[in-house]
Amino acid sequence: MRKLKQAAALVLSILMLAFATPAMAAQLSTDSEHLVIQTQNGPVAFEVELALTASDRASGLMNRESMPSDHAMLFKFDQTRPVLMWMKNTPLPLDMVFIDSDGVVARIAEDTEPFSETIIPSVAPVRYVLELNGGTAAKRGISVGNKVRHRVIGK
Repeated sequence: MRKLKQAAALVLSILMLAFATPAMAAQLSTDSEHLVIQTQNGPVAFEVELALTASDRASGLMNRESMPSDHAMLFKFDQTRPVLMWMKNTPLPLDMVFIDSDGVVARIAEDTEPFSETIIPSVAPVRYVLELNGGTAAKRGISVGNKVRHRVIGK
Protein backbone atom coordinates (compact mmCIF):
# COMPACT_ATOMS: atom_id res chain seq x y z
CA MET A 1 0.00 0.00 0.00
CA ARG A 2 2.87 2.38 0.85
CA LYS A 3 4.49 1.82 -2.55
CA LEU A 4 1.15 2.46 -4.24
CA LYS A 5 0.82 5.79 -2.40
CA GLN A 6 4.39 6.73 -3.37
CA ALA A 7 3.69 5.84 -7.00
CA ALA A 8 0.50 7.89 -6.97
CA ALA A 9 2.34 10.88 -5.49
CA LEU A 10 5.02 10.56 -8.17
CA VAL A 11 2.46 10.42 -10.99
CA LEU A 12 0.67 13.46 -9.56
CA SER A 13 3.94 15.40 -9.37
CA ILE A 14 4.80 14.53 -12.97
CA LEU A 15 1.33 15.55 -14.16
CA MET A 16 1.60 18.85 -12.33
CA LEU A 17 4.95 19.50 -13.98
CA ALA A 18 3.61 18.55 -17.41
CA PHE A 19 0.80 21.07 -17.23
CA ALA A 20 2.74 23.94 -15.65
CA THR A 21 2.29 27.19 -17.56
CA PRO A 22 4.51 30.24 -18.05
CA ALA A 23 2.24 32.09 -15.64
CA MET A 24 3.63 29.81 -12.93
CA ALA A 25 7.11 31.28 -13.42
CA ALA A 26 6.61 33.90 -10.74
CA GLN A 27 9.51 34.07 -8.33
CA LEU A 28 8.83 32.60 -4.92
CA SER A 29 9.70 34.67 -1.89
CA THR A 30 13.40 34.62 -1.12
CA ASP A 31 14.31 33.47 2.36
CA SER A 32 16.16 36.15 4.28
CA GLU A 33 18.12 33.43 6.05
CA HIS A 34 21.00 32.03 4.08
CA LEU A 35 21.34 28.38 3.27
CA VAL A 36 24.90 27.32 4.07
CA ILE A 37 26.78 24.31 2.72
CA GLN A 38 29.84 23.29 4.71
CA THR A 39 32.44 22.26 2.12
CA GLN A 40 36.05 21.17 2.54
CA ASN A 41 37.01 24.72 1.52
CA GLY A 42 34.73 26.33 4.09
CA PRO A 43 31.12 27.51 4.14
CA VAL A 44 29.29 28.44 0.93
CA ALA A 45 26.10 30.54 1.31
CA PHE A 46 23.09 31.11 -0.94
CA GLU A 47 19.89 33.11 -0.68
CA VAL A 48 17.14 30.61 -1.36
CA GLU A 49 13.65 30.60 -2.72
CA LEU A 50 11.63 27.98 -0.89
CA ALA A 51 9.46 25.47 -2.74
CA LEU A 52 7.55 23.95 0.17
CA THR A 53 4.14 23.20 -1.37
CA ALA A 54 3.24 20.78 -4.17
CA SER A 55 2.35 23.75 -6.38
CA ASP A 56 5.69 25.49 -5.75
CA ARG A 57 7.59 22.24 -6.34
CA ALA A 58 5.69 21.60 -9.58
CA SER A 59 6.71 24.93 -11.13
CA GLY A 60 10.18 25.25 -9.56
CA LEU A 61 12.47 27.25 -11.83
CA MET A 62 10.45 26.58 -14.99
CA ASN A 63 10.42 29.44 -17.50
CA ARG A 64 13.10 31.37 -15.62
CA GLU A 65 15.61 33.02 -17.93
CA SER A 66 18.15 33.81 -15.20
CA MET A 67 18.98 33.47 -11.52
CA PRO A 68 21.64 35.44 -9.60
CA SER A 69 24.79 33.40 -8.95
CA ASP A 70 24.31 33.58 -5.16
CA HIS A 71 20.70 32.37 -5.32
CA ALA A 72 19.16 28.90 -5.33
CA MET A 73 15.84 27.14 -4.93
CA LEU A 74 15.31 24.69 -2.08
CA PHE A 75 12.61 22.05 -2.51
CA LYS A 76 11.30 20.36 0.63
CA PHE A 77 9.30 17.17 0.18
CA ASP A 78 6.68 15.91 2.62
CA GLN A 79 8.56 12.69 3.25
CA THR A 80 11.97 11.18 2.67
CA ARG A 81 11.78 9.14 -0.53
CA PRO A 82 13.39 8.66 -3.93
CA VAL A 83 12.79 11.87 -5.91
CA LEU A 84 12.55 12.31 -9.68
CA MET A 85 13.22 15.70 -11.26
CA TRP A 86 13.33 16.97 -14.84
CA MET A 87 14.12 20.12 -16.81
CA LYS A 88 10.93 20.51 -18.89
CA ASN A 89 10.26 24.22 -19.55
CA THR A 90 13.46 25.16 -17.70
CA PRO A 91 15.84 27.27 -19.84
CA LEU A 92 18.62 27.43 -17.24
CA PRO A 93 21.18 24.64 -16.91
CA LEU A 94 21.07 23.60 -13.26
CA ASP A 95 23.01 21.63 -10.70
CA MET A 96 20.58 19.55 -8.65
CA VAL A 97 21.85 18.82 -5.16
CA PHE A 98 19.92 15.94 -3.58
CA ILE A 99 19.96 16.17 0.24
CA ASP A 100 18.93 13.53 2.77
CA SER A 101 16.74 14.13 5.83
CA ASP A 102 19.81 14.93 7.96
CA GLY A 103 21.00 17.66 5.59
CA VAL A 104 23.80 15.63 4.00
CA VAL A 105 24.39 15.88 0.24
CA ALA A 106 23.56 12.44 -1.19
CA ARG A 107 24.03 13.15 -4.92
CA ILE A 108 24.70 15.99 -7.34
CA ALA A 109 23.39 16.03 -10.90
CA GLU A 110 25.62 18.63 -12.56
CA ASP A 111 24.79 20.86 -15.53
CA THR A 112 21.42 19.37 -16.32
CA GLU A 113 20.21 19.93 -19.86
CA PRO A 114 17.73 22.82 -20.34
CA PHE A 115 14.25 21.82 -21.56
CA SER A 116 15.05 18.10 -21.26
CA GLU A 117 12.31 15.69 -20.28
CA THR A 118 14.88 13.11 -19.18
CA ILE A 119 14.18 12.03 -15.61
CA ILE A 120 16.91 12.91 -13.10
CA PRO A 121 16.66 10.54 -10.12
CA SER A 122 17.92 11.16 -6.61
CA VAL A 123 19.06 7.50 -6.59
CA ALA A 124 18.76 7.35 -2.77
CA PRO A 125 15.85 8.51 -0.61
CA VAL A 126 16.09 12.28 0.01
CA ARG A 127 13.99 14.99 1.65
CA TYR A 128 15.35 18.07 -0.14
CA VAL A 129 16.66 19.20 -3.51
CA LEU A 130 18.68 22.37 -3.96
CA GLU A 131 18.80 23.80 -7.47
CA LEU A 132 21.81 25.96 -8.32
CA ASN A 133 22.94 27.55 -11.55
CA GLY A 134 24.72 24.96 -13.67
CA GLY A 135 28.40 24.58 -12.80
CA THR A 136 28.06 26.16 -9.35
CA ALA A 137 28.64 22.95 -7.39
CA ALA A 138 32.03 22.36 -9.05
CA LYS A 139 33.05 26.05 -8.88
CA ARG A 140 32.18 26.33 -5.18
CA GLY A 141 33.57 22.94 -4.12
CA ILE A 142 30.20 21.39 -3.21
CA SER A 143 30.37 17.60 -3.06
CA VAL A 144 28.62 14.48 -1.80
CA GLY A 145 28.88 14.24 1.98
CA ASN A 146 28.80 18.01 2.58
CA LYS A 147 26.44 19.22 5.31
CA VAL A 148 23.67 21.68 4.37
CA ARG A 149 22.21 24.01 7.00
CA HIS A 150 18.96 25.93 6.72
CA ARG A 151 16.03 26.47 9.08
CA VAL A 152 13.73 24.06 7.16
CA ILE A 153 16.28 21.25 6.88
CA GLY A 154 15.90 18.60 9.54
CA LYS A 155 12.61 20.00 10.79
